[in-house]
Formats: sequence, C-alpha cells, structure tokens
Amino acid sequence: MQQPMPHQLMGYDRAITMFSPDGRLLQVEYAKKTVRQGSTAIGMVCSDGVLLVADKRVVDSLIVPESVEKIWQIDEHIGASASGILSDARVLIDRAQLRAQQNRVTYDSEIDTLTIVKDICDLKQICTQSGGLRPFGVSVLVAGIDDHTPRLFETDPIGIFFQYRATAIGEGEIEVEEILHSEYKPDLTIDEGLRLSLKALKKVLGENFNVERVDAAYIGITEKKFRRVAKSRMEKMSSELKDEKKPAKK
Repeated sequence: MQQPMPHQLMGYDRAITMFSPDGRLLQVEYAKKTVRQGSTAIGMVCSDGVLLVADKRVVDSLIVPESVEKIWQIDEHIGASASGILSDARVLIDRAQLRAQQNRVTYDSEIDTLTIVKDICDLKQICTQSGGLRPFGVSVLVAGIDDHTPRLFETDPIGIFFQYRATAIGEGEIEVEEILHSEYKPDLTIDEGLRLSLKALKKVLGENFNVERVDAAYIGITEKKFRRVAKSRMEKMSSELKDEKKPAKK
C-alpha cells in the first residue's frame, strides 16, 4: 500500500521546477514510478551482438498483437525499447530516427549510439527545469553497434544515462535483474541471451506468459543490421524451456 505523502512535502509536487526542502523533485520521482508500472523490457550485450526483448502486454484478445510495437528501429545499426508511457517513448524515438537520418544526409555516415542517447537525454533534462512542462514518464533502452562493438544504454526520466552489459526496466525489473546477476555472462551468444530473457519473462509473467506478447530484436556485430526475432524461433525456445522443467522419467 502506498504511504501517504508527509504534510511537509504537500505543495512541492505542483511544479517540476520546485525543489522540496530535502532537495527532491517530486514530479521526477512520480515519473520514475510510472516507469516501474510499465511492461518489462530487457537489454543484453552478447558476444556476437546486442539484444532487446520486451513484453508488449497484450491483454485483450481482440487486439492484433503485431500492431503493438515495443521495440523500434532507430537506424540500421541501432534499436530501442521502452517502459512507461509509450506515447512519450514514441516522441523520443521519432526524434532519434530523425537525428540518425540527418547524420547520414549531412555526413554520409552512420551516427554512433552515444550521440543518440545524449540527444534523447538532453530533451528529457530540459523537461525537468522548464515551467509548464512535465518529465517524460518513460525509460528508454538504446542498443547499437559502434565500430563492431555492441553497446547498451539505459536512460531514465530525468535525463541520466548509463552504459550496461545487461539491464531491465519496467514492472519486472527486480526479478529480471536477479536472474541477470546470477546467470548473465559476457560470452553469451544472441541465441543464449534470448533464451535467458524468455526464461526471465516467464518468471515475471507466470501463467500470463505467451510468445505472442513478446517482442524481440537484435543487431549482429558482423552485419550491423537491425533484425526482428521470428515468433517461430521464440516458440521453439519457449518449448525447450518447458521441457527443461519437466522431471526426468525414471
């Protein structure tokens, strides 16, 4: 149950530009809570590329699963996923895609992943110190290949970013990160990383897990091309995970 806000803090959450007496921006903290309520997204650096896996949270049987997008292509060598308010994410992704296109037209070369991350974070940061605005209620995972080196970044609502080997955002963040801390290794292949991600999502979603609600994409080091993972490939891995849990026959 959520604890009531102390009386001393009442009123300090009315504007993003107002600090509370103990030095907190309460609107930013609310935005971070929004991210934790979003569907889970996982990013992982593998030995042969970088991987993104996300829960699309398709809970209505009348929704066409393919129409729900949780992983986006920013450039040929860069992809992103998000958790939180996905309409906020769409604005940031559109901006990142435009930035990547402008770089190709202007310099005839691909943009590096860190430049995209900084551009996203600059806009997020502006929204934490401008009156009349609210923070972006979304965290974004940005994955890409720079000079045959896989990179993974996480940006939070306030505009801070960190580079990770593997990370998770959204409602299943704690459970997934426990699995990543114990089972992730830098020499995992994309296939092995995908298997580990599906295993983590199964633990988080339980009986609600279904391959139809999972979106996955990767970028290989060799070809440096954004590729979506076929449902048949994930269904096969999901079946293998089920078989692993079955007790061996005596």
